[in-house]
Amino acid sequence: MLQFLIRRLIGAVVIMFLIGAFTFFLFYTIPQDFAQLACGKNCTPENIAVIRENLGLDKPITAQFWEFMGGIVSGRDFPQGHCSAPCLGLSFSSGEFVWDSIIDRFPLTLSLTAGGLVIFLVIGLGSGLIAAWKRGTMVDKLVSGASMVLSSFQIYFLGPIVLGIFVYSSGWMDNPKYVPITENPVGWAVGLLIPWAVMATIFTAQYTRMARSTMIEQLSEEHVRTARAKGMRQRYVFFRYAWRGSLIPIVTIIGMDLSALLSGAVVTEFTFDLPGLGRLAVQSSLTKDLPLTMGVMLFGAFFILILNIIVDLAYALIDPRVRLS
Repeated sequence: MLQFLIRRLIGAVVIMFLIGAFTFFLFYTIPQDFAQLACGKNCTPENIAVIRENLGLDKPITAQFWEFMGGIVSGRDFPQGHCSAPCLGLSFSSGEFVWDSIIDRFPLTLSLTAGGLVIFLVIGLGSGLIAAWKRGTMVDKLVSGASMVLSSFQIYFLGPIVLGIFVYSSGWMDNPKYVPITENPVGWAVGLLIPWAVMATIFTAQYTRMARSTMIEQLSEEHVRTARAKGMRQRYVFFRYAWRGSLIPIVTIIGMDLSALLSGAVVTEFTFDLPGLGRLAVQSSLTKDLPLTMGVMLFGAFFILILNIIVDLAYALIDPRVRLS
């Protein structure tokens, strides 16, 4: 287990380095003066020269790249002050340290992602289990039919409809907003309830169908049939043997869907006008803010890689037959 974890962490470092290198050199293929972008429209050539020197843009591209990578480990010095590690550079557009901008926006994106994940897993897996338990009955048909309909929706389509019904027409709820959970836990949950519900609706349908099909498949396995032949109760066999075995493919799909879930959070932020990392990434791309774009991409890659490592480690906890070496 320890060797596996070390290998995965080393692999994550290599992947992040490659992502950083690709993004950095890709942006330098754009015929654009980044010092001009940082200075603004009404800027003299003298000011542009000063900004180019302060940001290190007068150095060779390779030297700028190694300074950027070195700053992540040991920090960097700028005219605005010292940027402590992990330093992701200085934003061309805002003049703020990239790491500070990311940390300021990350709690919202994390809240959207984690809340939506918990809701659609609980509802999706629960509905799938009920459908498998009541296979062939009206309950199974209703759950399967509803999941098929809901899977055709998209966040940018369903979001405005939900806002129109529950916020603008009826006034039952306020516009979604983010309140830090440390300040007001109730306000945090209420403010994100509509975005959570919309995200969960989109993903719940997929996991309902998946949980139903994997559970039905597990119920036909030899060890489950043996447990039934020994006279064990149906409910005990269902949850003790079939349920645990069905989690392996579900956990695998969760690991694959993490990037899709973050993408869903980006669309959700735009749909409900929430200032998270998704909007920050799009804005930085539109303004060609190289340090901010690279910082958001590296941070997102790190987040997804760590979550995938956690998913891999969860295999051994769910199924003892899985050995990580």
